[in-house]
Amino acid sequence: MTAVSAPTTPLVDYADAVRRYDPVLGIEVHVELGTRTKMFCPAEVSFGAAPNTQTTPVSLGLPGALPVVNGKAVEYAIRIGLALNCTIAENCRFARKNYFYPDIPKNFQTSQYDEPIAFDGWLDVELDDGTVHRVEIERAHMEEDAGKNTHVGGSTGRIHGAEYSLVDYNRAGIPLVEIVTKPITGAGERAPEVARAYVQALRDIFRALDVSEARMERGNVRADVNVSLRPAPDSPLGTRTETKNVNSFRSVERSVRYEISRQAAILDAGTAVVQETRHWHEDTGITTSGRVKSDAEDYRYFPEPDLVPVAPSREWVEEIRATLPELPQERRRRLQAEWGYADAEMRDVVNAGAVELIEATVAAGASPAGARKWWMGELARRAKQDEVELAALPITPAQIAELQSLVDSGRINDKLARQVLEGVLAGEGDPLQVVAVRGLEVVSDDGALLAAIDEALAAQPDVVEKVRGGNQGPVGAIIGAVMKATRGQADAKRVRELVLERIGS
Repeated sequence: MTAVSAPTTPLVDYADAVRRYDPVLGIEVHVELGTRTKMFCPAEVSFGAAPNTQTTPVSLGLPGALPVVNGKAVEYAIRIGLALNCTIAENCRFARKNYFYPDIPKNFQTSQYDEPIAFDGWLDVELDDGTVHRVEIERAHMEEDAGKNTHVGGSTGRIHGAEYSLVDYNRAGIPLVEIVTKPITGAGERAPEVARAYVQALRDIFRALDVSEARMERGNVRADVNVSLRPAPDSPLGTRTETKNVNSFRSVERSVRYEISRQAAILDAGTAVVQETRHWHEDTGITTSGRVKSDAEDYRYFPEPDLVPVAPSREWVEEIRATLPELPQERRRRLQAEWGYADAEMRDVVNAGAVELIEATVAAGASPAGARKWWMGELARRAKQDEVELAALPITPAQIAELQSLVDSGRINDKLARQVLEGVLAGEGDPLQVVAVRGLEVVSDDGALLAAIDEALAAQPDVVEKVRGGNQGPVGAIIGAVMKATRGQADAKRVRELVLERIGS
């Protein structure tokens, strides 16, 4: 694949840019809802189906086909709105957002414009150091997804230079909720971190609510990130750019950082920032121009004539509110208190994506300290080495709990436990099986230990004389020799006791 050429505008050093300009963000997050059928028709929804096999006349926009609202999608939208502290509309309606693109077979998208299902909310997001930044929510509205274009024959996978394009309408009509923030101000130099933390917090909420699989790599969650700069916090808002369809937390942070540096260079040169959509390139870490950004009036919104208004009763809204689960931030605070972790320890666990893993390990019988030791120690190092997420490692919380139980009972020590862990990760079975097959159990028979001790004492008579003279420091040399003779399978504490008894006698 041909790399995108470097930008012609030089970048301003990031620290210099945020020293002289005040960044303002706006983030639009789209989440695909995990309903069985589409937003306005009974077409099935499943990931990976053969192209154009999950369509109906409605999702294909055929003449005369009439839409019907998916009630479960409305419920999921209300759940999201409530979790984001929004007001739920007593009456709202759908609108037609008119634009032409091949993946929109109707030439308009059925969305919500001036009457969203949820509005005026907020979400507190926590940064890695514990700083909390409140993000104000403008609205959360329902709409349908577009199809998917595949551009064939070019070097970049984009339409420019492609020989032809294919359209898959399986995704067309899948229910979406779009969450739009008010301008996010006051973040300063930490604006990229705030953007990443906000999108991550939303992803966690979607999963906790069970309204979506929320897998960013599959496009279940996509972020459009708006960035603008102004000279000072009391200045009018600057011209924004919108980086479209950013689908990883790391990319959200990097794209904001890049746009701040790029826009600062443009403003320093005395030219104007163009209001446009931009594309993020993960490989080169830059954004490139897409198209001039349309304003709302360009879409010629008007009420959808084929759908009646949605009017959720207050009783139904309260029933939904009563079923909301414990939300991620509340759950983390509760677990931290139960586990006795310090603030820094809990933040490390959260940042590593280990909360659910440790919770399941504790539920399987391990102590919180033991669970954290393994997931944040040996396993975190292994995940980093293999460049995978912790949850992707071939080991379960139940196996970690069993491993720690073997250590707690004295059947293996920490050194042997690491060998057992290697065996489990290599697919050799559960910890008990690996201990049996590899012969890793601690040698606890005093007779076997005394034989190794006598051999070590005979080889180092000077150590015996020093210990008898009152200097116990050299005992470590004897213990080391015994541990070597037993391949590390002796109980070091018991060996020390026996060595001192032997020398004393």
